[in-house]
Amino acid sequence: MDVNHNQAFDACIRDALVQARTWIPRWVGQLQGALKEREAVASHLSERQGLLQARTQLETHRDLIATRFLSALGDTIGSSAPDAGGHPRRSATVSFDELELMGDDQVQETVEQARVQQVVKMAVDDELVRLTARLSSAQGLSVMNPDANPLRVEVFVAALMKSLKSVHVDAAVRARWLQVGAIPLGDALRDMYTQLSRQLERAGVKPAGFGVSQTPSARPSAAAQKDESVSVQEVMDDDNLLTLDHLHQLLVGNLDLNDKSKHPNATSDNAMGRTLASEVVTLMLKRIAADERLLAPVRHMLLDMKPALLQLARSEPRFFSDKQNPARRLLDAITERSLAFTSERDSGFDAFSKRVHAVVRALREPGDDLADRFPAQLDALERSQAAAVAPAQVQARGLAVQTLVRVEQRNLLAERVATEIRTRNDFPKTPGVVRRFLTGPWSQVIAQARLEEAGAATQPHGRSAAQRYTDMLPDLMWSSQLALASLNRPRLVKIIPTVLRTLREGLDSIDYPREKTEAFFQALMGMHEAAYKTQRNDAPSVDEQLSVPPDLDDEPWMQRNEARDSCLMDDVFKDGPPTTTQPAFQETQRMQRDWADVKTEIAAQHTTDIPVGTWVDILQEGQAARWQITWASPHGTLFLFTGSDGRSLSMTKRGFERLLEQDRLRVVAQNGVVDAALDEVARQAWLNSAKATNFAGL
Repeated sequence: MDVNHNQAFDACIRDALVQARTWIPRWVGQLQGALKEREAVASHLSERQGLLQARTQLETHRDLIATRFLSALGDTIGSSAPDAGGHPRRSATVSFDELELMGDDQVQETVEQARVQQVVKMAVDDELVRLTARLSSAQGLSVMNPDANPLRVEVFVAALMKSLKSVHVDAAVRARWLQVGAIPLGDALRDMYTQLSRQLERAGVKPAGFGVSQTPSARPSAAAQKDESVSVQEVMDDDNLLTLDHLHQLLVGNLDLNDKSKHPNATSDNAMGRTLASEVVTLMLKRIAADERLLAPVRHMLLDMKPALLQLARSEPRFFSDKQNPARRLLDAITERSLAFTSERDSGFDAFSKRVHAVVRALREPGDDLADRFPAQLDALERSQAAAVAPAQVQARGLAVQTLVRVEQRNLLAERVATEIRTRNDFPKTPGVVRRFLTGPWSQVIAQARLEEAGAATQPHGRSAAQRYTDMLPDLMWSSQLALASLNRPRLVKIIPTVLRTLREGLDSIDYPREKTEAFFQALMGMHEAAYKTQRNDAPSVDEQLSVPPDLDDEPWMQRNEARDSCLMDDVFKDGPPTTTQPAFQETQRMQRDWADVKTEIAAQHTTDIPVGTWVDILQEGQAARWQITWASPHGTLFLFTGSDGRSLSMTKRGFERLLEQDRLRVVAQNGVVDAALDEVARQAWLNSAKATNFAGL
């Protein structure tokens, strides 16, 4: 990021908080005046009394609300900034799984927040886009990213909700404040956004451009698109919108029989549940059909399952929320496997497609035993997928996992050994090349010996290998210090053969590369020769001894046979730094989110946050191949990937990060396709709830 732009960005955030100290108290005053005006023209006594109560409570808590709004705003903006230690957060919506765990009060609060955001966004839309474009540019982004704006509407509304919740008033009073105060809040933010955008313009910050989604390489045919459109619209009803409250009631099984406003034809709790379930299934399939990470034939087959899923929803209205339900598991299995294929020509796709066609045919057969067919079809699909993997590949994967577990265990132990060595009194005075050797390869040697001895059935007689490798440390460090070794040449001559023999034995035990072994031996013998030929009474200064910094290499060490057995990707570091700033996946883009957003998000996290099950594309020799993370080591330093053909590939944490830096790896999916579709259903319900009330008419 340009230094001047960085300063402009920081100044903009500071000025936003300064301006807020002025307009927030003014907004509270405007809210109070608006409540009084509405109270005067209210036609019903109950409405007038409600407005009077809201205005009276506001007068009592006016200063407290302003103070807490400012405080919450400072906290929320800080946690929303991209450099606050976490990745930028998405809009304040709710996921499908979260909704099921919510109480009624939490759902209502979420709906209120959604409605306020809708009103405010309508008031600030143009000004917000202009400010976001300049803030994105100030952070070094060439394409505008809405989440890179820590001053977005969601941040202010979240701060407002937090401050109002801290004031002890009735929920009805708080709802009145939000309903009446939404429009003046939008006006205040619009003015602030305008001023801040002009400030960035005066600082020379140009707006970032708008991103253009690349056309995916695989598009459904015109016929498939037509069929999908017809299928999706069959049960869509614009007058029957799914709201967050209705979705929540469906998930918790607590439908209100007295509320038939959205479902006038539902005459019972079960009827309403079936109607809502049908809406969810329809919206879920619509989202899946729009997910271009799946090949068009797969999306078409999934839409063909809709009649069966709608029929199942009549008897099991919540089957899609139960991840153990056979129908939900079948959907997950089909979509999960589908992500392995990037082209209809991929090996294994024909067999998979035929198996899914068979599933669809079985589910569409008439009969009352539909619910019993899902487990049978799930079992058949799982057996066919297991049979598609050769036994040799299964064995190779098992060996890779065992090897990676052993590698991580040894590396973690080697880190502790290195820490032990660093605490020795003679370590700081040892030359840098020896210090790096001791905390690197030699720590691995000692760790390997300790592990072998721990796993041995009987303990060795006399000194163990690990003990000998440790006992050699004083002689090695002493002999490498010119000032000390030159004063006692007889001792130097005596210990050199034993030191060199022990070093070679230890390095051979971990199959350390011969060329690196010889390079270290040459350096060490050069020190020994200098000490033998020179007598010095003046020891070199500490600064001289520490002039060579230690290597900071967090790459786990592997022996050559371990790299082979674990199917290690060995070309991660061969290409060096990327030679272009353009992404390497220009022709294989299949992401629903901008790649720059995802890469920033991942870079802000630890790599271990990438869950098992994640699908990625890896560029090798100019070709992108699809892989899934099927195993991660307990401490997240090593990953095992599986390809669509059953092949295995392992990678270190640093290798994963390096591929990201080189634009040779991109994340295709971190969550399941069905999970993502249901989250979109919840989001649509959230949006529908926000549109359900017209604030201007209150």
